[in-house]
Amino acid sequence: MKKYFFFFLLILGSQSCTDLALTPEDAGSELDVFTNLEAYRSYLAKAYAAYSHTGQDGPSGNPDITIVNDEGFTSYIRVYWKAQQLTTDETIIGWTDAGIRDMHIHSWSSENQFVRVLYYRIQLIVSIVNDFMKQSSDERLATNGIPEADRAEIQTYRAEARFLRAMAYWHALDFFQNVPLVTTISTDLPTQASPQELFDFVESELAEIESELPDPRQGEYGRADKAAVWMLQAKLYLNAESMIGTAKYTECLTACNKILSAGYSLDPNYQSLFMINNDQSDEIIFALNSDGKLSQNWGNTTFLVHAAIGGEMEPTDYGVGDGWAGMRTTSAMLDKFPDLTGEIDTRAIFFTEGQSIEINDIGEFTEGIAVPKFTNTAMDGQVGSDPTHVDTDFPMFRLADAHLMYAEAVLRGGQGGDMAEAVRLINDLRERAYLDDSGNISMAELDLPFILDERTRELYWEGTRRIDLIRFEEFTGDSYLWPWKGGVKEGTAIEPFRRIFPIPASDLIANPNLEQNEGY
Repeated sequence: MKKYFFFFLLILGSQSCTDLALTPEDAGSELDVFTNLEAYRSYLAKAYAAYSHTGQDGPSGNPDITIVNDEGFTSYIRVYWKAQQLTTDETIIGWTDAGIRDMHIHSWSSENQFVRVLYYRIQLIVSIVNDFMKQSSDERLATNGIPEADRAEIQTYRAEARFLRAMAYWHALDFFQNVPLVTTISTDLPTQASPQELFDFVESELAEIESELPDPRQGEYGRADKAAVWMLQAKLYLNAESMIGTAKYTECLTACNKILSAGYSLDPNYQSLFMINNDQSDEIIFALNSDGKLSQNWGNTTFLVHAAIGGEMEPTDYGVGDGWAGMRTTSAMLDKFPDLTGEIDTRAIFFTEGQSIEINDIGEFTEGIAVPKFTNTAMDGQVGSDPTHVDTDFPMFRLADAHLMYAEAVLRGGQGGDMAEAVRLINDLRERAYLDDSGNISMAELDLPFILDERTRELYWEGTRRIDLIRFEEFTGDSYLWPWKGGVKEGTAIEPFRRIFPIPASDLIANPNLEQNEGY
Protein backbone atom coordinates (compact mmCIF):
# COMPACT_ATOMS: atom_id res chain seq x y z
CA MET A 1 0.00 0.00 0.00
CA LYS A 2 1.41 3.34 -1.03
CA LYS A 3 1.76 6.24 1.38
CA TYR A 4 -0.62 9.14 0.75
CA PHE A 5 -1.11 12.59 2.07
CA PHE A 6 -4.31 13.20 0.09
CA PHE A 7 -6.64 14.41 2.83
CA PHE A 8 -9.03 16.82 1.15
CA LEU A 9 -9.97 19.42 3.70
CA LEU A 10 -11.20 21.98 1.20
CA ILE A 11 -13.79 21.67 -1.52
CA LEU A 12 -13.04 23.66 -4.65
CA GLY A 13 -15.79 24.30 -7.14
CA SER A 14 -15.36 24.26 -10.90
CA GLN A 15 -14.54 27.65 -12.37
CA SER A 16 -14.40 29.24 -15.74
CA CYS A 17 -10.75 29.77 -16.58
CA THR A 18 -11.46 33.49 -16.89
CA ASP A 19 -12.86 33.53 -13.34
CA LEU A 20 -9.67 33.19 -11.40
CA ALA A 21 -11.04 34.53 -8.13
CA LEU A 22 -11.04 30.98 -6.77
CA THR A 23 -11.51 30.66 -3.02
CA PRO A 24 -12.23 27.67 -0.79
CA GLU A 25 -15.86 26.73 -0.30
CA ASP A 26 -16.19 25.64 3.31
CA ALA A 27 -18.69 25.94 6.11
CA GLY A 28 -16.25 28.06 8.11
CA SER A 29 -14.15 31.07 7.30
CA GLU A 30 -10.52 30.98 6.25
CA LEU A 31 -9.55 31.74 9.85
CA ASP A 32 -11.49 28.67 10.97
CA VAL A 33 -9.84 26.42 8.39
CA PHE A 34 -6.17 27.40 8.27
CA THR A 35 -5.34 27.02 11.95
CA ASN A 36 -2.51 24.48 11.83
CA LEU A 37 0.13 22.85 9.68
CA GLU A 38 -2.12 19.94 8.74
CA ALA A 39 -4.62 22.28 7.11
CA TYR A 40 -1.94 23.58 4.74
CA ARG A 41 -0.71 20.07 4.08
CA SER A 42 -4.26 19.06 3.16
CA TYR A 43 -4.66 21.99 0.78
CA LEU A 44 -1.35 21.17 -0.87
CA ALA A 45 -2.59 17.61 -1.26
CA LYS A 46 -5.54 18.94 -3.23
CA ALA A 47 -3.14 20.64 -5.64
CA TYR A 48 -1.30 17.36 -6.22
CA ALA A 49 -4.53 15.39 -6.48
CA ALA A 50 -5.85 17.75 -9.15
CA TYR A 51 -3.48 16.03 -11.59
CA SER A 52 -5.16 12.65 -11.07
CA HIS A 53 -8.48 12.90 -9.27
CA THR A 54 -11.74 14.34 -10.50
CA GLY A 55 -13.44 15.60 -7.36
CA GLN A 56 -13.98 15.31 -3.64
CA ASP A 57 -15.49 11.81 -3.66
CA GLY A 58 -13.92 8.69 -5.09
CA PRO A 59 -14.32 7.28 -7.61
CA SER A 60 -16.88 9.93 -8.61
CA GLY A 61 -19.29 12.44 -7.13
CA ASN A 62 -18.87 16.09 -6.15
CA PRO A 63 -16.66 16.80 -9.18
CA ASP A 64 -14.18 19.63 -9.59
CA ILE A 65 -15.37 20.31 -13.14
CA THR A 66 -18.96 19.97 -14.35
CA ILE A 67 -18.70 20.97 -18.00
CA VAL A 68 -19.12 17.37 -19.27
CA ASN A 69 -21.52 14.61 -18.29
CA ASP A 70 -18.97 11.89 -17.47
CA GLU A 71 -16.80 12.84 -14.49
CA GLY A 72 -14.26 10.19 -15.49
CA PHE A 73 -13.47 12.25 -18.59
CA THR A 74 -12.29 15.11 -16.39
CA SER A 75 -9.23 13.38 -14.90
CA TYR A 76 -6.24 15.53 -15.78
CA ILE A 77 -3.90 12.71 -16.73
CA ARG A 78 -6.68 11.11 -18.81
CA VAL A 79 -7.23 14.17 -21.00
CA TYR A 80 -3.51 15.05 -21.01
CA TRP A 81 -2.70 11.52 -22.19
CA LYS A 82 -5.38 11.58 -24.88
CA ALA A 83 -4.09 14.88 -26.27
CA GLN A 84 -0.50 13.61 -26.39
CA GLN A 85 -1.31 10.11 -27.65
CA LEU A 86 -4.55 9.88 -29.65
CA THR A 87 -3.28 12.55 -32.02
CA THR A 88 -0.27 10.39 -33.01
CA ASP A 89 0.80 7.08 -34.51
CA GLU A 90 1.13 5.46 -31.08
CA THR A 91 -2.52 5.19 -30.09
CA ILE A 92 -5.95 4.76 -31.59
CA ILE A 93 -9.20 4.32 -29.69
CA GLY A 94 -12.40 2.59 -30.72
CA TRP A 95 -14.95 4.55 -28.73
CA THR A 96 -17.44 6.98 -30.22
CA ASP A 97 -17.83 9.52 -27.41
CA ALA A 98 -18.45 12.96 -28.85
CA GLY A 99 -15.17 14.46 -30.00
CA ILE A 100 -12.90 11.50 -29.40
CA ARG A 101 -12.61 10.45 -33.06
CA ASP A 102 -11.72 14.05 -33.87
CA MET A 103 -8.46 13.53 -31.99
CA HIS A 104 -7.44 10.78 -34.43
CA ILE A 105 -8.49 12.50 -37.59
CA HIS A 106 -7.22 15.92 -36.48
CA SER A 107 -10.52 17.73 -36.87
CA TRP A 108 -11.10 18.98 -33.34
CA SER A 109 -12.73 22.36 -32.77
CA SER A 110 -13.00 24.78 -29.85
CA GLU A 111 -16.11 22.88 -28.75
CA ASN A 112 -14.35 19.52 -28.42
CA GLN A 113 -15.11 18.28 -24.91
CA PHE A 114 -11.66 16.76 -24.36
CA VAL A 115 -9.90 19.95 -25.44
CA ARG A 116 -12.19 21.95 -23.15
CA VAL A 117 -11.56 19.71 -20.14
CA LEU A 118 -7.80 19.85 -20.70
CA TYR A 119 -7.90 23.65 -20.80
CA TYR A 120 -10.08 23.99 -17.73
CA ARG A 121 -8.09 21.40 -15.77
CA ILE A 122 -4.92 23.39 -16.36
CA GLN A 123 -6.62 26.56 -15.22
CA LEU A 124 -8.14 24.83 -12.18
CA ILE A 125 -4.70 23.69 -11.02
CA VAL A 126 -3.40 27.22 -11.47
CA SER A 127 -6.35 28.59 -9.48
CA ILE A 128 -5.86 26.14 -6.63
CA VAL A 129 -2.17 27.02 -6.40
CA ASN A 130 -2.84 30.74 -6.59
CA ASP A 131 -5.22 30.50 -3.68
CA PHE A 132 -2.80 28.29 -1.75
CA MET A 133 -0.12 30.94 -2.20
CA LYS A 134 -2.53 33.57 -0.88
CA GLN A 135 -3.54 31.50 2.14
CA SER A 136 0.11 30.67 2.97
CA SER A 137 1.55 34.17 2.65
CA ASP A 138 3.55 35.53 5.60
CA GLU A 139 0.73 37.90 6.40
CA ARG A 140 -1.90 35.16 6.46
CA LEU A 141 0.31 32.83 8.50
CA ALA A 142 0.71 35.54 11.11
CA THR A 143 -3.01 36.35 11.10
CA ASN A 144 -3.88 32.66 11.43
CA GLY A 145 -1.51 32.22 14.35
CA ILE A 146 0.67 29.61 12.68
CA PRO A 147 3.71 28.96 14.94
CA GLU A 148 7.12 30.01 13.67
CA ALA A 149 8.26 26.39 13.98
CA ASP A 150 5.76 25.34 11.27
CA ARG A 151 6.37 28.18 8.85
CA ALA A 152 9.60 26.73 7.39
CA GLU A 153 7.74 23.60 6.33
CA ILE A 154 4.96 25.67 4.84
CA GLN A 155 7.60 27.47 2.78
CA THR A 156 8.53 24.08 1.32
CA TYR A 157 4.83 23.48 0.60
CA ARG A 158 4.78 26.79 -1.26
CA ALA A 159 7.73 25.69 -3.41
CA GLU A 160 5.94 22.43 -4.21
CA ALA A 161 2.79 24.30 -5.13
CA ARG A 162 4.78 26.58 -7.43
CA PHE A 163 6.26 23.51 -9.09
CA LEU A 164 2.78 22.13 -9.75
CA ARG A 165 1.70 25.48 -11.18
CA ALA A 166 4.84 25.65 -13.34
CA MET A 167 4.11 22.17 -14.70
CA ALA A 168 0.54 23.21 -15.49
CA TYR A 169 1.78 26.28 -17.35
CA TRP A 170 4.35 24.13 -19.17
CA HIS A 171 1.47 22.00 -20.39
CA ALA A 172 -0.48 25.14 -21.30
CA LEU A 173 2.49 26.29 -23.38
CA ASP A 174 2.69 22.90 -25.05
CA PHE A 175 -1.02 22.46 -25.82
CA PHE A 176 -2.38 26.01 -26.23
CA GLN A 177 0.60 28.43 -26.23
CA ASN A 178 -1.53 31.58 -25.88
CA VAL A 179 -3.26 31.52 -22.49
CA PRO A 180 -3.70 33.94 -19.58
CA LEU A 181 -0.78 33.99 -17.15
CA VAL A 182 -2.19 34.64 -13.70
CA THR A 183 -0.40 34.15 -10.39
CA THR A 184 -2.74 35.87 -7.94
CA ILE A 185 -6.42 35.69 -7.12
CA SER A 186 -8.21 38.50 -8.93
CA THR A 187 -11.66 39.37 -10.23
CA ASP A 188 -10.14 41.20 -13.21
CA LEU A 189 -10.38 39.53 -16.59
CA PRO A 190 -6.86 38.31 -17.44
CA THR A 191 -5.01 39.17 -20.61
CA GLN A 192 -3.41 36.64 -22.92
CA ALA A 193 0.27 35.87 -22.49
CA SER A 194 2.61 35.11 -25.37
CA PRO A 195 4.50 31.80 -25.65
CA GLN A 196 7.68 33.65 -24.71
CA GLU A 197 6.05 35.04 -21.56
CA LEU A 198 4.83 31.59 -20.53
CA PHE A 199 8.25 30.09 -21.20
CA ASP A 200 10.00 32.81 -19.19
CA PHE A 201 7.60 32.34 -16.29
CA VAL A 202 8.11 28.59 -16.09
CA GLU A 203 11.87 29.00 -16.43
CA SER A 204 12.09 31.61 -13.66
CA GLU A 205 9.75 29.74 -11.30
CA LEU A 206 11.79 26.56 -11.56
CA ALA A 207 15.04 28.43 -10.99
CA GLU A 208 13.64 30.16 -7.90
CA ILE A 209 12.17 27.09 -6.19
CA GLU A 210 15.02 24.65 -6.87
CA SER A 211 16.90 25.43 -3.65
CA GLU A 212 13.71 25.30 -1.56
CA LEU A 213 12.83 21.70 -2.41
CA PRO A 214 14.26 18.49 -0.91
CA ASP A 215 17.30 16.88 -2.46
CA PRO A 216 16.55 14.02 -4.86
CA ARG A 217 14.89 11.02 -3.20
CA GLN A 218 14.92 12.66 0.23
CA GLY A 219 11.28 13.77 0.30
CA GLU A 220 7.99 11.90 0.50
CA TYR A 221 7.25 9.68 -2.49
CA GLY A 222 5.02 11.33 -5.08
CA ARG A 223 6.00 14.86 -4.11
CA ALA A 224 8.25 17.26 -5.98
CA ASP A 225 11.94 17.52 -5.21
CA LYS A 226 14.96 19.02 -6.95
CA ALA A 227 15.13 16.19 -9.49
CA ALA A 228 11.53 16.83 -10.55
CA VAL A 229 12.53 20.46 -11.15
CA TRP A 230 15.52 19.37 -13.24
CA MET A 231 13.37 17.06 -15.37
CA LEU A 232 10.86 19.80 -16.04
CA GLN A 233 13.70 22.18 -16.88
CA ALA A 234 15.21 19.64 -19.28
CA LYS A 235 11.88 19.22 -21.07
CA LEU A 236 11.31 22.97 -21.22
CA TYR A 237 14.75 23.58 -22.74
CA LEU A 238 14.65 20.59 -25.10
CA ASN A 239 11.48 21.97 -26.70
CA ALA A 240 12.41 25.66 -26.55
CA GLU A 241 13.42 25.93 -30.20
CA SER A 242 10.14 24.46 -31.47
CA MET A 243 8.04 26.55 -29.07
CA ILE A 244 9.68 29.97 -28.90
CA GLY A 245 12.27 29.77 -31.69
CA THR A 246 15.31 29.89 -29.38
CA ALA A 247 17.62 26.88 -28.99
CA LYS A 248 18.46 26.01 -25.39
CA TYR A 249 20.11 22.62 -25.73
CA THR A 250 23.06 23.60 -23.55
CA GLU A 251 20.63 24.44 -20.74
CA CYS A 252 18.92 21.10 -21.35
CA LEU A 253 22.24 19.32 -20.91
CA THR A 254 22.92 21.20 -17.68
CA ALA A 255 19.65 19.89 -16.25
CA CYS A 256 20.23 16.37 -17.58
CA ASN A 257 23.69 16.23 -16.01
CA LYS A 258 22.17 17.06 -12.64
CA ILE A 259 19.63 14.28 -13.02
CA LEU A 260 22.21 11.73 -14.14
CA SER A 261 24.30 12.53 -11.07
CA ALA A 262 21.42 12.39 -8.59
CA GLY A 263 21.62 8.71 -7.64
CA TYR A 264 18.81 7.29 -9.78
CA SER A 265 19.33 4.03 -11.65
CA LEU A 266 17.55 2.21 -14.45
CA ASP A 267 15.12 -0.40 -13.25
CA PRO A 268 16.50 -3.83 -14.22
CA ASN A 269 13.09 -4.87 -15.59
CA TYR A 270 11.32 -2.57 -18.03
CA GLN A 271 7.84 -4.05 -17.48
CA SER A 272 7.98 -3.48 -13.72
CA LEU A 273 8.00 0.28 -14.32
CA PHE A 274 4.32 0.02 -15.22
CA MET A 275 3.13 -2.36 -12.51
CA ILE A 276 1.67 -1.98 -9.02
CA ASN A 277 4.97 -1.81 -7.16
CA ASN A 278 6.58 0.81 -9.38
CA ASP A 279 6.68 3.11 -6.38
CA GLN A 280 9.71 1.04 -5.32
CA SER A 281 11.63 1.74 -8.54
CA ASP A 282 14.90 3.67 -8.41
CA GLU A 283 14.17 4.98 -11.91
CA ILE A 284 10.98 6.95 -11.39
CA ILE A 285 11.70 10.58 -10.53
CA PHE A 286 8.18 11.97 -10.21
CA ALA A 287 4.93 10.03 -10.37
CA LEU A 288 1.22 10.63 -10.09
CA ASN A 289 0.22 8.29 -7.31
CA SER A 290 -2.54 5.73 -7.70
CA ASP A 291 -4.05 3.42 -5.10
CA GLY A 292 -6.97 1.10 -5.75
CA LYS A 293 -8.40 1.60 -2.28
CA LEU A 294 -7.35 5.08 -1.18
CA SER A 295 -7.55 7.12 -4.39
CA GLN A 296 -10.26 5.63 -6.59
CA ASN A 297 -11.06 7.47 -9.81
CA TRP A 298 -11.79 6.73 -13.46
CA GLY A 299 -8.66 8.38 -14.79
CA ASN A 300 -4.94 7.94 -14.19
CA THR A 301 -3.77 4.33 -14.71
CA THR A 302 -7.23 2.88 -14.07
CA PHE A 303 -8.09 4.29 -17.48
CA LEU A 304 -4.81 3.17 -19.06
CA VAL A 305 -5.15 -0.45 -17.87
CA HIS A 306 -8.86 -1.05 -18.55
CA ALA A 307 -9.06 0.78 -21.88
CA ALA A 308 -6.23 -1.33 -23.36
CA ILE A 309 -7.97 -4.65 -22.70
CA GLY A 310 -10.46 -6.24 -25.10
CA GLY A 311 -10.85 -8.92 -27.75
CA GLU A 312 -9.37 -12.25 -26.62
CA MET A 313 -7.44 -10.69 -23.74
CA GLU A 314 -8.25 -12.00 -20.27
CA PRO A 315 -8.71 -9.07 -17.88
CA THR A 316 -7.65 -11.08 -14.83
CA ASP A 317 -4.21 -11.54 -16.43
CA TYR A 318 -3.77 -7.81 -15.93
CA GLY A 319 -5.24 -7.65 -12.43
CA VAL A 320 -8.66 -6.22 -13.29
CA GLY A 321 -12.17 -7.56 -13.61
CA ASP A 322 -13.03 -6.25 -17.04
CA GLY A 323 -11.70 -4.49 -20.11
CA TRP A 324 -13.11 -1.44 -21.86
CA ALA A 325 -12.00 -2.47 -25.39
CA GLY A 326 -10.70 0.90 -26.50
CA MET A 327 -7.06 1.59 -27.19
CA ARG A 328 -4.61 -0.09 -29.57
CA THR A 329 -1.65 1.00 -31.66
CA THR A 330 -0.93 1.40 -35.36
CA SER A 331 1.42 -0.35 -37.75
CA ALA A 332 3.55 2.81 -37.90
CA MET A 333 4.55 2.38 -34.27
CA LEU A 334 4.97 -1.36 -34.56
CA ASP A 335 7.42 -0.85 -37.42
CA LYS A 336 9.83 0.73 -34.91
CA PHE A 337 10.32 -2.62 -33.13
CA PRO A 338 12.36 -5.61 -34.38
CA ASP A 339 9.51 -7.97 -33.47
CA LEU A 340 6.13 -7.94 -31.73
CA THR A 341 6.77 -10.79 -29.29
CA GLY A 342 9.18 -9.05 -26.95
CA GLU A 343 11.68 -11.85 -27.42
CA ILE A 344 14.22 -9.50 -29.03
CA ASP A 345 13.33 -6.13 -27.51
CA THR A 346 11.50 -6.70 -24.20
CA ARG A 347 9.92 -3.26 -24.44
CA ALA A 348 7.54 -4.67 -27.07
CA ILE A 349 4.63 -5.32 -24.70
CA PHE A 350 1.93 -6.23 -27.19
CA PHE A 351 -1.01 -8.64 -27.40
CA THR A 352 -1.43 -10.01 -30.91
CA GLU A 353 -3.73 -13.04 -30.59
CA GLY A 354 -6.96 -12.30 -32.44
CA GLN A 355 -5.70 -8.81 -33.34
CA SER A 356 -4.79 -7.59 -36.83
CA ILE A 357 -2.05 -5.10 -37.57
CA GLU A 358 -4.07 -3.32 -40.23
CA ILE A 359 -6.89 -1.01 -39.12
CA ASN A 360 -9.78 -0.75 -41.55
CA ASP A 361 -12.32 0.20 -38.89
CA ILE A 362 -11.22 2.46 -36.03
CA GLY A 363 -14.20 1.29 -33.99
CA GLU A 364 -13.24 -2.40 -34.08
CA PHE A 365 -10.98 -3.24 -31.14
CA THR A 366 -9.50 -6.33 -32.80
CA GLU A 367 -8.15 -4.17 -35.64
CA GLY A 368 -4.86 -2.82 -34.35
CA ILE A 369 -2.45 -4.50 -31.94
CA ALA A 370 -3.32 -4.24 -28.23
CA VAL A 371 -0.86 -2.65 -25.82
CA PRO A 372 -1.14 -3.89 -22.19
CA LYS A 373 1.90 -1.89 -21.09
CA PHE A 374 0.26 -0.75 -17.85
CA THR A 375 -1.09 -3.50 -15.59
CA ASN A 376 -2.61 -3.90 -12.14
CA THR A 377 -0.20 -6.72 -11.32
CA ALA A 378 3.37 -7.26 -10.14
CA MET A 379 6.15 -9.38 -11.64
CA ASP A 380 5.57 -12.07 -9.01
CA GLY A 381 1.91 -12.43 -9.97
CA GLN A 382 0.51 -10.32 -7.15
CA VAL A 383 -2.56 -8.33 -8.15
CA GLY A 384 -3.64 -4.86 -7.10
CA SER A 385 -5.73 -4.11 -4.06
CA ASP A 386 -8.88 -3.61 -6.14
CA PRO A 387 -9.99 -5.28 -9.41
CA THR A 388 -11.44 -2.04 -10.75
CA HIS A 389 -9.23 0.80 -9.52
CA VAL A 390 -5.54 0.38 -10.22
CA ASP A 391 -2.54 0.62 -7.85
CA THR A 392 0.01 1.44 -10.54
CA ASP A 393 1.46 4.96 -10.46
CA PHE A 394 1.81 7.03 -13.61
CA PRO A 395 5.50 7.92 -14.17
CA MET A 396 5.52 11.55 -15.27
CA PHE A 397 9.33 11.65 -15.20
CA ARG A 398 11.80 8.78 -15.21
CA LEU A 399 15.53 8.42 -15.66
CA ALA A 400 15.35 6.80 -19.11
CA ASP A 401 13.94 10.03 -20.53
CA ALA A 402 16.96 11.93 -19.17
CA HIS A 403 19.21 9.48 -21.07
CA LEU A 404 17.30 10.21 -24.26
CA MET A 405 17.17 13.97 -23.74
CA TYR A 406 20.92 14.08 -23.08
CA ALA A 407 21.66 12.28 -26.34
CA GLU A 408 19.28 14.46 -28.36
CA ALA A 409 20.63 17.69 -26.88
CA VAL A 410 24.17 16.62 -27.79
CA LEU A 411 23.11 15.82 -31.34
CA ARG A 412 21.41 19.21 -31.61
CA GLY A 413 24.60 21.03 -30.66
CA GLY A 414 24.25 21.58 -26.93
CA GLN A 415 27.40 22.14 -24.89
CA GLY A 416 28.18 20.20 -21.72
CA GLY A 417 27.89 16.69 -23.11
CA ASP A 418 29.67 14.47 -25.62
CA MET A 419 28.82 11.81 -28.15
CA ALA A 420 30.63 8.99 -26.38
CA GLU A 421 28.54 9.54 -23.24
CA ALA A 422 25.40 9.87 -25.34
CA VAL A 423 26.05 6.50 -26.96
CA ARG A 424 26.71 4.92 -23.57
CA LEU A 425 23.45 6.26 -22.15
CA ILE A 426 21.45 4.99 -25.11
CA ASN A 427 23.13 1.59 -24.94
CA ASP A 428 22.26 1.38 -21.25
CA LEU A 429 18.61 1.50 -22.29
CA ARG A 430 19.10 -1.01 -25.07
CA GLU A 431 21.02 -3.46 -22.92
CA ARG A 432 18.10 -3.51 -20.52
CA ALA A 433 15.69 -3.97 -23.43
CA TYR A 434 17.69 -6.69 -25.20
CA LEU A 435 18.96 -8.34 -21.97
CA ASP A 436 22.49 -8.17 -23.39
CA ASP A 437 24.60 -5.98 -25.68
CA SER A 438 23.18 -7.40 -28.92
CA GLY A 439 21.10 -4.28 -29.47
CA ASN A 440 23.91 -1.81 -28.80
CA ILE A 441 24.59 0.89 -31.38
CA SER A 442 27.76 2.60 -32.51
CA MET A 443 28.49 6.31 -32.55
CA ALA A 444 27.93 6.33 -36.30
CA GLU A 445 24.40 4.99 -35.81
CA LEU A 446 23.35 7.63 -33.30
CA ASP A 447 21.52 10.41 -35.13
CA LEU A 448 18.30 12.35 -34.68
CA PRO A 449 16.02 9.95 -36.62
CA PHE A 450 17.32 7.12 -34.43
CA ILE A 451 16.59 9.16 -31.30
CA LEU A 452 13.00 9.81 -32.36
CA ASP A 453 12.41 6.10 -32.97
CA GLU A 454 14.18 5.14 -29.75
CA ARG A 455 11.98 7.54 -27.81
CA THR A 456 8.98 5.63 -29.16
CA ARG A 457 10.47 2.28 -28.24
CA GLU A 458 11.30 3.42 -24.72
CA LEU A 459 8.50 5.88 -23.88
CA TYR A 460 5.47 4.81 -25.93
CA TRP A 461 2.12 5.39 -24.19
CA GLU A 462 3.75 7.63 -21.57
CA GLY A 463 2.42 10.90 -22.96
CA THR A 464 5.43 12.15 -24.93
CA ARG A 465 4.73 11.27 -28.56
CA ARG A 466 2.87 14.36 -29.81
CA ILE A 467 5.40 16.83 -28.43
CA ASP A 468 8.24 14.68 -29.81
CA LEU A 469 6.75 14.62 -33.31
CA ILE A 470 6.26 18.39 -33.17
CA ARG A 471 9.87 18.95 -32.12
CA PHE A 472 11.08 16.76 -34.99
CA GLU A 473 8.70 18.52 -37.43
CA GLU A 474 6.86 15.29 -38.24
CA PHE A 475 3.49 15.99 -36.63
CA THR A 476 1.81 18.23 -39.19
CA GLY A 477 2.31 18.20 -42.96
CA ASP A 478 3.01 15.00 -44.86
CA SER A 479 6.68 14.32 -44.06
CA TYR A 480 5.54 11.46 -41.83
CA LEU A 481 2.24 9.64 -42.33
CA TRP A 482 0.58 7.02 -40.15
CA PRO A 483 -2.73 5.15 -40.43
CA TRP A 484 -5.72 7.47 -40.06
CA LYS A 485 -3.65 10.62 -39.76
CA GLY A 486 -5.93 13.35 -41.10
CA GLY A 487 -8.88 10.93 -41.28
CA VAL A 488 -7.47 8.87 -44.16
CA LYS A 489 -6.67 5.19 -43.70
CA GLU A 490 -3.26 5.56 -45.35
CA GLY A 491 -2.64 8.91 -43.67
CA THR A 492 -2.58 12.38 -45.15
CA ALA A 493 -1.13 15.80 -44.38
CA ILE A 494 -2.63 17.91 -41.60
CA GLU A 495 -2.55 21.69 -41.30
CA PRO A 496 0.31 23.42 -39.42
CA PHE A 497 -2.09 25.11 -36.98
CA ARG A 498 -2.93 21.66 -35.54
CA ARG A 499 0.34 21.81 -33.62
CA ILE A 500 -1.68 23.41 -30.84
CA PHE A 501 -5.29 23.24 -29.69
CA PRO A 502 -7.94 25.99 -29.76
CA ILE A 503 -8.99 28.14 -26.83
CA PRO A 504 -12.49 26.94 -25.79
CA ALA A 505 -15.20 29.08 -27.32
CA SER A 506 -16.82 29.57 -23.91
CA ASP A 507 -13.71 31.40 -22.68
CA LEU A 508 -13.56 33.63 -25.73
CA ILE A 509 -17.16 34.65 -25.04
CA ALA A 510 -16.51 35.21 -21.34
CA ASN A 511 -13.30 37.18 -21.77
CA PRO A 512 -12.97 39.74 -24.59
CA ASN A 513 -9.23 40.02 -23.83
CA LEU A 514 -8.62 36.61 -25.43
CA GLU A 515 -8.03 35.85 -29.09
CA GLN A 516 -8.45 32.45 -30.70
CA ASN A 517 -5.38 30.53 -31.82
CA GLU A 518 -4.72 30.85 -35.54
CA GLY A 519 -6.63 28.46 -37.77
CA TYR A 520 -9.56 27.83 -35.43
